[in-house]
Amino acid sequence: MTTPPRLIQLLEQFDFASKRLTDRMTGPVMDSGNGTDVEVGPMTDDEYFWEPVPDCWSVRRHKDGPGARATLLVGAGDWGRDTAPAPHPEPAPFTTIAWRLNHLNEMLTLRADHTAGSRSLTRDDYPVSPDAASAITAFSSGAAAWRAALLLADDTVLDTVGHSSYPHGSDPESLFLDLIWWVNQEVLHHAAEIALLRDLYRAQPH
Repeated sequence: MTTPPRLIQLLEQFDFASKRLTDRMTGPVMDSGNGTDVEVGPMTDDEYFWEPVPDCWSVRRHKDGPGARATLLVGAGDWGRDTAPAPHPEPAPFTTIAWRLNHLNEMLTLRADHTAGSRSLTRDDYPVSPDAASAITAFSSGAAAWRAALLLADDTVLDTVGHSSYPHGSDPESLFLDLIWWVNQEVLHHAAEIALLRDLYRAQPH
């Protein structure tokens, strides 16, 4: 199937953002933004779980219960991600790399499923990653699944409201083209947050 021209630029943006985030987490180099390679080491578990301020939301063992101001842990397996039903705590809790990356991974995987899969996966089905390496692998898998779902879209699909039935967003009321843009900005802004947290962790006095 021929990719609609208006989807091509969004795919290129998604690919750029996904690669830049992956490189930023794994190294050995990443694009500085102007085409210059900057050396970067692989993200450690200490960085993954680092809480720069008290009472961060993170990922935790279910047996330990949720963190401060969270009321439950979502996710399959031994680990879950801090959350609370609406209305969410105000001000919003600061979140660790572990929280942000698992949120991103879950979103990509579930949206792919609710677009071109079984349309049945829930947050309780999604395994939360207990370490940096498995979270990075999960990001690659989620990004690949979402991209594969996009490649099935023709112009009619792009203009369809509710093509994705993902239950944790505006998907049922959104044009699919608008949703693709939204997912891109989610990857871009969470990638920037993760990059900043890595920089702050590295800059700590040791």
